[in-house]
Amino acid sequence: MEYGLIGGKLGHSYSKTIHELLCGYSYELCPLPTEADARAFLQRRQFKAINVTIPYKKLVMDYCSFIDPRARAIGAVNTVVNKNGLLYGYNTDYLGFAHLCEAHGVELAGKTVLILGTGGTHNTTRAVALDKGAAKVLTVSRTPDPEKGELSYAEAVRSGAQVVFNTTPAGMYPNVGVCSLDVAALPGLEAVVDVVYNPNKTELILRAEDAGVPVAVGGLEMLVAQAVYAAEYFLGRKFEDAPAEVRRITAALRRETLNIALVGMPSCGKSTLGRLLAKLLGRPLVDLDEEIVKADGRSIPDIFAAEGEEGFRAKEAAQIARFGKEKGLVLSCGGGAVKRAENVRALRQNGVVLFIDRPVEALAVGGDRPLSSSAEALRTMEAQRRPLYLAAADAVISNTGTLAQTLAAAQEALDEIFDS
Repeated sequence: MEYGLIGGKLGHSYSKTIHELLCGYSYELCPLPTEADARAFLQRRQFKAINVTIPYKKLVMDYCSFIDPRARAIGAVNTVVNKNGLLYGYNTDYLGFAHLCEAHGVELAGKTVLILGTGGTHNTTRAVALDKGAAKVLTVSRTPDPEKGELSYAEAVRSGAQVVFNTTPAGMYPNVGVCSLDVAALPGLEAVVDVVYNPNKTELILRAEDAGVPVAVGGLEMLVAQAVYAAEYFLGRKFEDAPAEVRRITAALRRETLNIALVGMPSCGKSTLGRLLAKLLGRPLVDLDEEIVKADGRSIPDIFAAEGEEGFRAKEAAQIARFGKEKGLVLSCGGGAVKRAENVRALRQNGVVLFIDRPVEALAVGGDRPLSSSAEALRTMEAQRRPLYLAAADAVISNTGTLAQTLAAAQEALDEIFDS
């Protein structure tokens, strides 16, 4: 192996995609389930350079002839370069996290910073906070040690913190929707930064957005940035513009991984546009109404007849939760999906939401749509749902022209969102 990543479990790693997009060299994922496996791999030294992830960032230090002072101070190495049989260790997580904060205007000088978690990434984010002039850095733990000055989550809301860093796996795929800190109870909060990158927006970030926190950002750019700086060590040269490389690769990764969810009134064109987008982008299409029928074994009118709208909405929510946490899908949603806030959160956590806006007079009446029984019912429904569609959407796509024009408008909106 020339270049690659070692760690305990690597099933959901984006590192191979990032490095190959960045430099074009072959990059291998090398899972090493046990400590004995990791030690044997490091003793063989059959690589040019590697990245290291959980749980071996400390263990690898035993094999390094040189450890960068910053990595030694943090107590973790995530980048190792083999120079004529001698291993040199560095920590580019520090550089990646510092880039993430700087890129999003997170001010740390003179601030009180609250770090959730006590693992290895805690030390990295703490070092960044202190180096950037934080006045106070507090640690939050589920099992706080008072002798270390650690706080409980209940105590954290009274800390007066202006900045929160999450270094725990709370809310990470596949266990999405988990959040331990009540960010809405922290007055004066200026920024929430989560090192978790899958999903794109954890429950913590979604709650921070709901609370109006000025900066709420996940860890995808940190992941890309640390890889860019690791590649500089791999290749022994600097990129001409490393931040530009981070932006380029982050945009490419967002384009590849984020779902595209289509919302709008029944018969507004979601299914047709969804099929075209899926084909154009080479993505799977998931029609959520079809998934409801497949899972339940009954048609939608039959579900409505037997269980009413609430029964149907519960089944719809289950399918949105199922597919919303996945990646790289086109999701065609039922017209009423936005009626439940948890559905919108599930779609937004790892996706872009497009509102397909078609004039109410152009919508179909009747058919197999139980709530579209008349033109008057459609008008009433549209008036009730339009504010919900607009609140959920990242972009509004007008479907009043030709199908080709609507598809082009959707593509243009997606390009702008993915590249932002």
